[in-house]
Amino acid sequence: MAVSFLNRGLSDLCLGKPALKPIPAESTVSEALTALKKSGETHLSVWSCDHTTRKVLEEGDCVCRCVGKICMVDVIIFLCKEENLVNPSKALETHVAHILPKGNSIVRHLDPNSSLLEAIDYILEGAQNLVIPIQNYRSTPSRKKLLSKASSLSPTTHNGVEYCWLTQEDIVRFLLNSIGVFSPMPTFTIESLNIIDHDMMTVSYHDPAISSLDAITRAYIEQSSVAVVDEDNRLIGEISPFTLAYCDETVAAAIATLSAGDLMTYIDYGGPPEDLIELVKTRLQEKELGAMVELIDEEFSLSSSSSSASSCSSDDESGSSKVTVLGRYSSARRSEAITCYPWSSLVAVMIQALAHRANSIWVMDEDHNLIGVVTFKGILEVFRSITNARRKPERDNTSKQ
Repeated sequence: MAVSFLNRGLSDLCLGKPALKPIPAESTVSEALTALKKSGETHLSVWSCDHTTRKVLEEGDCVCRCVGKICMVDVIIFLCKEENLVNPSKALETHVAHILPKGNSIVRHLDPNSSLLEAIDYILEGAQNLVIPIQNYRSTPSRKKLLSKASSLSPTTHNGVEYCWLTQEDIVRFLLNSIGVFSPMPTFTIESLNIIDHDMMTVSYHDPAISSLDAITRAYIEQSSVAVVDEDNRLIGEISPFTLAYCDETVAAAIATLSAGDLMTYIDYGGPPEDLIELVKTRLQEKELGAMVELIDEEFSLSSSSSSASSCSSDDESGSSKVTVLGRYSSARRSEAITCYPWSSLVAVMIQALAHRANSIWVMDEDHNLIGVVTFKGILEVFRSITNARRKPERDNTSKQ
């Protein structure tokens, strides 16, 4: 029954999914930033269209394909490069296509009739988003669609078809909603299922945040997080790409100047404290990175013009005020780490991850020491193993015959 469930089509997962909002691959990073902030989305799809092939010339339809996605994490990592910290304005004029990960099939196209098992296989191969056609609009051009054509970020269409995408979280949530199909496996402990990854990315609380940049980049690709630990390897918090996606480009300056511990405070939801902003600006001046100071001033002046200049945080023990930043920061999750134990059941960890919108859950031992991490990818590997287990006896029987 579980195997047949995994072979069902993806169309059910697309119900209610919004159409993708695209940007052309020829867009600049600056244009992508503007589009991200206006859209309210954490990610935008990047599309490349071919207007020159014989089919296009004969039939008049361009061949368009989603070649990637861009979010604030891409921009932050890009701006953290030394040459871009010196001249961020020039860096922001780079084409989006040039900052997308090279050689990684992070985005993959799939037919809605493809199976759930195929989707899981693509994710295990490294895909983060699966692009699926969701509806055909050839026959009924509604008023809503006609109005959307006037928008610079109208949904992606090709030959009358709109597209959505599915994420690791979407698939894990779908599996949880049908968890009874896989009984009794969901009640097994994560330790017995061997899905605890002991190859963790960590940074010391007092270490410079810039020392964790490679780990942040890897965590973004692998859909995990970087653990922030003390001298005894005790977990204090995390630097999560999911949280960074709700921030703004000034976080690049924070990474370049703050410790890992202070960076956690800077990216916490609600906006960074004023004292940390001033500390970042002072250290940028010391490093002769005045252009980044101007970028910070411009960003927060825009934020303050659409909200109150600052407000006192009621739960801030230090009493320092935070810059009020509407929209992006307010939607982010705190940098508090979500934890479980080796004896936690698979279904409990799935519920925990989805409830907190955390791509990874840190695993602690009985003494509260950090020993590993469980990711959505690891969870999907367990469900994928069901079909492998089913096929093994079939292969054995075939060989005996």
